[in-house]
Amino acid sequence: MGWTMILKDYFGVIARTWRAGNNLFLLLSLLALQVHSDIDFHKDQHFKWKTGQWGRCMGEECGSGGVQTRTMWCVHSEGWTTHHSNCHQADKPESQRPCFKVCEWHQDLFEWEVSEWASCVLVPFFSNELKLRTAECITAQHGIQRRKVQCVRTSNRTVVTSRICEFFSQKPTVEQACLIPCPQDCVVSDFTSWSSCSKTCSVGLQHRTRHVLATPMYGGSNCPNLTETRTCSNPTVCPAGESEYQYSLKVGPWSECRLPHHKGLLHNGRTTLDFSPGSKEKSTEKNTVKRHTQTDPHLHHHQQHSSPHQQNPKWWDVEVGYQTRQVRCTRSDGKNAMLSLCTQDDTPLTFQSCVMPKDCDTSDWSSWSPCSKTCRAADLSPGYRIRTRIVTQIPIGGGNDCPTLEEKEACNIIGDLLPNCPRYVWKTTDWGECRVAPLLSQQDRRLGNLSVLCGGGIQTRETYCVQVPDNSVLIPRKEVSRPVSQRLCSGREILLSVQHCSILCQQDCILSPWSSWGACLHESCLEPQGRKGKGVPRAQCEDDPPPMAVLCRVACPGDCVVGTWSAWSTCSHSCTNKKAEGRQSRTRRVLALPGEGGDECPAAPALEEWRSCNDHPCIMFYWEASAWGACVEDTSEGLNGSSVGNRSTTCAVGVQSRRVHCMKMNVGQVTPKRCPDSARLETIRPCLLPCKKDCIVTPFSEWTACPSTCQSANATQATQSRYRTIIQRSANEGNECPDTLYEERECEALPVCPVYRWQKHKWHTCTLVPDSVRQGMAGPVESCGNGLETRGVSCVGEDGEPADMTQCLQWAGTVPPRIRGCRVACRDDCTFTEWSKFTECLGCGSLRNRKRSLTGRSKKKERCLREDLHPLVETETCPCDDFLSQPFGNWSSCLLPKTPPPGSLQGWTTHREAKECGQGLRYRAVACVDQQGRLVSPTLCSESGYLVEVCHIPCPLDCKLSDWSPWAPCSAPCGSGLKIRSKWLREKSFNGGRPCPKLDLKNQVYEAVPCHSECNRYEWRREPWSVCALNGLDGLPDCGEGVQSRKIRCVRKEVDGNEAAIVDNSLCDQEEMPREAQTCFLPCPEDCVMSNWGPWGLCALPCDQAAVRNRTRHVLRLQASDGPCPDHVQSELCLLNTNCYTYQYYVSDWSTCQLSENAVCGQGSRSRLPDCVRSDGKLVEMTLCEEFGLVNTWRLSESCVVDCPVSCVLSDWSPWAECSHTCGNQGQTVRSRIVQQQAHEEGRPCPPLLTQTKPCPIQPCYTWLLGDWSACHVEGAECGEGVRLRNLSCMVHWGDWPESPSAKPVDEELCGDKLRKESEQELQLPCSVPCPGDCHLTEWSTWSSCQLSCLEGRSFQTTGRQARSRATVIQVMENQDNCSHQVFETRPCKGGKCHSYEWKTGGWGDNERAVWCQRSDGVNVTGGCFLQNRPATVRHCHPPCTKPFSHCTPSGVCGCEKGYTEVMTTHGFLDYCTKTPGKDIKKADVKTSSDRLKPGPSQVQDFFGEWTLRPVWPDGRIKLWVYGVTAGGFIIILFIIALSFLVCKHPTTTKTSSPPQKPLTLAYDGDVDM
Repeated sequence: MGWTMILKDYFGVIARTWRAGNNLFLLLSLLALQVHSDIDFHKDQHFKWKTGQWGRCMGEECGSGGVQTRTMWCVHSEGWTTHHSNCHQADKPESQRPCFKVCEWHQDLFEWEVSEWASCVLVPFFSNELKLRTAECITAQHGIQRRKVQCVRTSNRTVVTSRICEFFSQKPTVEQACLIPCPQDCVVSDFTSWSSCSKTCSVGLQHRTRHVLATPMYGGSNCPNLTETRTCSNPTVCPAGESEYQYSLKVGPWSECRLPHHKGLLHNGRTTLDFSPGSKEKSTEKNTVKRHTQTDPHLHHHQQHSSPHQQNPKWWDVEVGYQTRQVRCTRSDGKNAMLSLCTQDDTPLTFQSCVMPKDCDTSDWSSWSPCSKTCRAADLSPGYRIRTRIVTQIPIGGGNDCPTLEEKEACNIIGDLLPNCPRYVWKTTDWGECRVAPLLSQQDRRLGNLSVLCGGGIQTRETYCVQVPDNSVLIPRKEVSRPVSQRLCSGREILLSVQHCSILCQQDCILSPWSSWGACLHESCLEPQGRKGKGVPRAQCEDDPPPMAVLCRVACPGDCVVGTWSAWSTCSHSCTNKKAEGRQSRTRRVLALPGEGGDECPAAPALEEWRSCNDHPCIMFYWEASAWGACVEDTSEGLNGSSVGNRSTTCAVGVQSRRVHCMKMNVGQVTPKRCPDSARLETIRPCLLPCKKDCIVTPFSEWTACPSTCQSANATQATQSRYRTIIQRSANEGNECPDTLYEERECEALPVCPVYRWQKHKWHTCTLVPDSVRQGMAGPVESCGNGLETRGVSCVGEDGEPADMTQCLQWAGTVPPRIRGCRVACRDDCTFTEWSKFTECLGCGSLRNRKRSLTGRSKKKERCLREDLHPLVETETCPCDDFLSQPFGNWSSCLLPKTPPPGSLQGWTTHREAKECGQGLRYRAVACVDQQGRLVSPTLCSESGYLVEVCHIPCPLDCKLSDWSPWAPCSAPCGSGLKIRSKWLREKSFNGGRPCPKLDLKNQVYEAVPCHSECNRYEWRREPWSVCALNGLDGLPDCGEGVQSRKIRCVRKEVDGNEAAIVDNSLCDQEEMPREAQTCFLPCPEDCVMSNWGPWGLCALPCDQAAVRNRTRHVLRLQASDGPCPDHVQSELCLLNTNCYTYQYYVSDWSTCQLSENAVCGQGSRSRLPDCVRSDGKLVEMTLCEEFGLVNTWRLSESCVVDCPVSCVLSDWSPWAECSHTCGNQGQTVRSRIVQQQAHEEGRPCPPLLTQTKPCPIQPCYTWLLGDWSACHVEGAECGEGVRLRNLSCMVHWGDWPESPSAKPVDEELCGDKLRKESEQELQLPCSVPCPGDCHLTEWSTWSSCQLSCLEGRSFQTTGRQARSRATVIQVMENQDNCSHQVFETRPCKGGKCHSYEWKTGGWGDNERAVWCQRSDGVNVTGGCFLQNRPATVRHCHPPCTKPFSHCTPSGVCGCEKGYTEVMTTHGFLDYCTKTPGKDIKKADVKTSSDRLKPGPSQVQDFFGEWTLRPVWPDGRIKLWVYGVTAGGFIIILFIIALSFLVCKHPTTTKTSSPPQKPLTLAYDGDVDM
C-alpha cells in the first residue's frame, strides 16, 4: 500500500514534468496509471492476487465507524480466474478497512479551506526561468497563480482527507490563469517653484522639489531625482569683514531616563571637545560634550541592592531619574565649531528630570468562563469560553504597552456527550367563545341588542412559548408545558390568534299557507287527509246506502222545459257559530215555455235551492304549551358522564319539561276535558346536558432572574416574578380558575457593593537632577530649576484599612495623579507672594480675580516687572449654576397611555380592540446647556429631560348608512319578483374607520327578497242570466228570439270563504270581461229544445293547427213535427295562443343572501320563486303546470356566505428598545407591533403606524480629542533634535463627532482616566530642525490619490495604492556627499481609480512647441506616458517653405496661411498661395520676380472678378454655386410657363342634373348638444 501511495504522489510530479516538455516520463506515467488501478501480488509464476477498487464507505452511523470493502480474485498469469486456494494466503491483501462514513449533516462539520492566491508569475517559456518579456509586452503578460486547497474540520481546522469534502462539493481549483501588467514606471509630479536664494548677497543656491505620485511596479523604471538645485547670484556684494560662514547652536536628542548614581560613588571626569573632521556617520561624535566617568562595578552592584526602592518593591512607586543631551556649535558648511562662537543669553539645558519608564502590568488570568455551548444543537458549531485580566499598572515614562486583556478559545467542539438542546415552539390557549359584537360598527352597536346576536363571528386565543423536551422522550399530546420567554420562539412562525366561527341562529318553523278545508269527519272516524278508506261490511254503516238509480222525466212536446241545476255556490262561512251559519245556493232556469195543454213551468222559488254548509263548529278550544324548561339531570336513569382526555369534560343526557293548558279562544284557560286528547302536546322530552369543563392553567413560569451583581447601599430591593397562563376557561359548573396568575417576590438580599477609595499622600520634595550630573554637564551648576515631585497613592476600604490596589481599580474610579512638575527657585528667578483668594462673585457670569506681588530683589529687576511675562493679576469667569434648556428636534408620535389588560399578565384574554385614539402625550427632547453653551446632563434642567404636552389622536369614524327604507312594491305586478329596500350613505369613513360596503352609483346598498303578486286577485263575478225577454208584439206567441241580461261585478278574491268585496271594474282584466247581455231564443211549444253547450274539449299537445276540438249538447224536448233538432256537436280548429296553449316554469331573480335576523354575517341562503307561464306570456295558476305534469327543474334556493367584516387585530406594543445612541441628540428609541389579523371586507383597516419613535434624553457626549501635531520645537537652540507635541483634551459634543462644530472643552474628569488614555496614544514624536548648511530631507508630502493597477481602463484589483515621498535639499554644495537619499513609501487604500496617461502638446511657435505628459484627472506628471509615442517638439519641412504667405504645417508639408488657398503642383508640392474669395486680407504685397504675381485691378473689380459666372476658380476647382444658380433659374422658367398655360385655358361647362338629395334624418341620442 505504501508503494502505491508513493506512485500516486509521484504521478502528479510526472504530469507537471510532462507539461514542461519532458517526454522521458510518458511510459512511466502510463505504468503508474495501471499500477494505481490494479495491484498485483505474485504467489509464483502462474497465480497472483488481483484486487478491485475500494467501495463506498458503509456503516450504520455516521463517523469513523464505517467499513470499506473491495473485491479480490486469484488469477492465472494467462488472465483466467481460479479458486483462492491457488494463491498464497499469506500474501492475501486486505478485503476491508475502516473508514469515515460521510453523512449529509457532516456538511457543517467539514469545509474546504482555501488559501489566498499566490502572486502571479510568468508561465515558463522554453525554460524554467521566469523572465519578464518587457520588449514584447503591449497590455499585459500571461501568468499563473496557485493556491492551497485542503479539507479541514470547522471546529479545530485540522486537515482530513479530501474525500470527505468531495462528498458535498467539488474541490475548488488550485490553479488559475492571471495577467501580469506591463512594467509601470515611477510617476512624479511637476516641480514646485524655485525657492528663494540661500544667500542675500554674493552667490547662493536655489532648489525646487517634486513628489512621487505612483511608485514603480512590475520592473518599471525607478523614480528620478525629486530635487533640482541651481546657483543663484545677487547683485549685492557681501560687506567686508562679514564672516563667510554662519554658526548655529545645535542640540542632540535626549538620552534614555536613568536613575542617579549613589551619592558615595566617586566621580572623576573631564569635558572634551572634538574638532576632528569626519563623515556623516561620525557626526554624533563631533564636538560632543562628554563626561567620562570611572565607576567600580562592585560598588554599583552594591548600590542597586541597597536601594530603598528595591528593598520593598512596589510597582505603584514612581521613580524620578534624569536624562541628558549633547550641545554643539555647527558651521554653515557642516563642520563643528567652538561653543563660544554660538554663545547666547540662555544656555540650553543639557539635563532634565524624567520619570523612569514602567511597563504595563496586569493581574493574573481569571478562571475560564463556562462554555457557551452546553447542549448539542443542529448546527454543530463549537462553543467558546473566555478568561480576562485587568490592568494593575498603567505604563508610564514610555514603558511597554498593555498586552491583550481577554482570551477566547473554542470548547465542546464535537459535543457528542452533551444533551440535545431544547427546542421551543409556540403553543396556544383554547379558542375563546365565539363573539359577533366585534364585527359590528359603532352605529350598529348602539342600535341592537348584542346578547341575541348570532351567525358569523370571530374567536381569539393567546399564544405562548414553551420548551419542548428531547425528541427521545414521548410527550402526551395534551400535556401542558411551562411557558418561557417569547424571544426563545422568535424566528418560528407564530400561530393564528384569530379565526372565524359561527353561532347557530334560532330558526322559526316556516309553514305554507292553509289548504282548503277537507270534508268534515267525525272525531271517532278521523283519518289523515288524503288517505283512502278501507272497505268494511255494510252493516257497520248506520245510514241507508245512496240509491243506485233515480227516476227522470223527458219533457213532451208542449211541456215547460227547465235546465239543470247549477253548481253550488261557495259557502258563505268557513264554520258555524252562534252568530254566523254557512249557506250556499244553486239555481236553474226555464229553457222553454209550455204550450197549450203542456206541463206548466215551476214557480220562481222552485228555481233556486239553499242549503247549510260548513256546519262544523268553529274551533273554540285548543292546547297551548309553555316554553321548554332548562335541561336537568334525569334522576330516573343513571347515565355515566364521559371524560375527554385530561380535561375532565363530562357530558350527560337530561330531560326538559313544559306545561300544557287547554285554552278557549278569547277566554283563557279552561278545564282540559274541553280539548281533544288526540291533539294534546307532549310535556317531557330528552336533552343533552352541557359538558362540564374545568379550568386548566399552565404551570408557573420560571422566576425571572435576580441581579447577580452587588447593589449600592441605598438601592431599592430588586424583585422577581413569574406567571401562568389560562388555556381553558371553566364552564357549566366546572372547577373555577385560580385567582393568582401572577406572583412577585423580593430577591434574596444582595451584598452591598464594597466601598473603596484612593488615599492620596503628601507630595514629596521636588526632585532635581543630581549635582553630580550637573557638575559634569554644560549649563548652570546651581541646584535649582524645574524638577518633578511625586506622592504615594494607596487603596483603603470603607473602614479606612489598607486594601489591595485591584479593589480600587475596580471600585474607586480613576487613579489620582502621582507625579507633577515642580520648580526650585534660582537666585535670578523672580519671586512673588502667594496668590490671594479670589474676590467674591457678583452674579452668574461675572468675573473674579486674585493678586500677587513681587518680593525682594525681584522688584528691581526689569524682566520681572514685565506683566506680559509675569502677570500679577489673574481673572476668571465665576462658576455659574444657571442652565438653559433648549428644545431640540421634532415631537415624538402621540403616545396613548398604556391600558393594562384585565388581570395581571393573564394569558387567556377575550378579544378587544386596542385603543387607537383619544388623549395622549407627545415628547420632545430638551438640551440642557450651561452659560458657555456646553451640553450638560438634562436632569439639571428638567426631571425627565423632555418637554411633554397633551395631544389628541382623532378617533376613527366608521362609515354611516341610513336606516333601512320601507320595502318597495314587488317588482312584478303579477307573479314572482323581488321587493327591495335600501340604505344610503350618510357619512364616509374617516381616520381609518370601517369602510363602507360596496355601494352602487347612487351610493346605496340594497337588500332584495322574493315576493309574489297574485295575478287573479280580482275576478269577474257573474250573476245568472235573466229570463229571456221576447221582442214580440201583443197577440203573438211567447216564443222566438229575445234578449237576456245579467249583472257583472268585479270582486276581490277572499280567502277562507268570506264574502267577496265588490271593487271598481277597472281592477279586473278588461279583455276577459264577460258579456252583460246576449240574444236568446225561447223555443216555441212545438220546437225542439236543446241543453246548453258543454265545455270545449282539450286540444292535443303540442298544438296542431289541423286538429280540432268539440263541444256537445243534448235534446231536452223533441220537436212536435218530424223535423230534425239542431246539431248537438260543435267543432273548431286548435289555434296556438287562441284556444290551445302550452305551459312552462319560469323563475324570478335571486334574492340577496338572507341571514337570520340577529346575524351579521356567516352562512345564509338566497331564494327565488317559480311562475307558471302560458305560451302567450300570461301568468297562470301553478296548478295548470302541475296538471300537465311539468317538472320544475329550476333550483329555487341555495346556500350563500356573507363574508364577516373582520377588523384588524394587532399585537401589543413591544417594550421600548434601547436608545440608538447613548449620548447626543441623535438617539431615538423605537417600539413596534405586528399585525396578527389583517382586516377583511368592511372590517376596520390596520393603522399605517406600526412603529413609534420617541427621542431619547440628550445626554452630553464626552470624547478625548487629539490635537494636531505642533511644528518641530527645539528647546533652547536654533536647530537640532526636537519634538512634535499634541495635546489630549476632553471635549463635550452633541453626538455628531468628529464633524461637530459645537464641541467644547470640559473638565478632564468627565472623559475618564486620562493617564490610561495617554498611555494608549502617542503624544510626542521626535523630529529635527536642520541647521543652516545641513543637507536634509523635506517633510513628507501628502499622500497621493488612490490609484489602481488597470488594463485598458479596467482594474483587476480591489485595493489601490497611495504614495508619498521626501526629497533631499542641499544647502551647501560641500555637504552633498553626506546627504541622505530621497525616500518614498506606499500604503494600500480603498476607492481607487484607474488613471491613464497621454501626451499633451502646446501650440506651435517658430516650429517649436511644448510637450508634456498629463494624467487623466488633469494633473501634469513626469512618467507614465510611453516614450515611443512622444510627439515631436520641433518640426521641419522638406523642401523649406519659401513661398509668400506659406508656412510649415504639422504634417510636415508646406501650407498657406489663413485667408489664402493652396495651389499645388502636379507633384504635390505647394506652387503658390492665392487669396480666398470674400476675404479682405489686409496684408502688404509681397513683391517677387514671379510672373504670376502681377498688378491687378481695383478692389471693386477684384470683387466682381472673383464672383463672375465662370464655372471654375483660378486654381482649377469647380464653382458649385454657379451650377446651383443655373439649375434654380431653369426650374423657375418651367414653373412660369406651366402657370401661364393654366390661367389662359378656357373652362368648359357641362350641364348635369344635380344628384338626388337624400332626406336628412337626425337621430337624437339624448345629447344636450343636439
